[in-house]
Amino acid sequence: MEVCARVRRAVQVDGMSVRRVARGFSVSRKTIRKMLAFSVPPGYQRKKPVKRPRLGPWLGVVDQILEEDESQPKKQPLAAARGVA
Repeated sequence: MEVCARVRRAVQVDGMSVRRVARGFSVSRKTIRKMLAFSVPPGYQRKKPVKRPRLGPWLGVVDQILEEDESQPKKQPLAAARGVA
C-alpha cells in the first residue's frame, strides 16, 4: 500500500516517467500502470475453490473432531494424539 502511494506520487506529482519509476522501485512497467489505474489496490479473489486432493477424504473426520472439541470444557485442549489414524 505504501509503495503504491509512493509510485503514484512519483508519477503524478513529481512528473517522473513510468519507465524511470519502474527502475527506481524495481517493479515492472505493467505493475506501475496498474497502480496508477486504481486509487486503492484491488484485492485478490480466487476464481476456483482450493483443491485438496490429500485432505479431501478426511474433511468429514476433521470436522467431526472439531465439533467434538467445541463441546469439551475449555481446560481440555485438543490433544495431538487423538487416536485417529
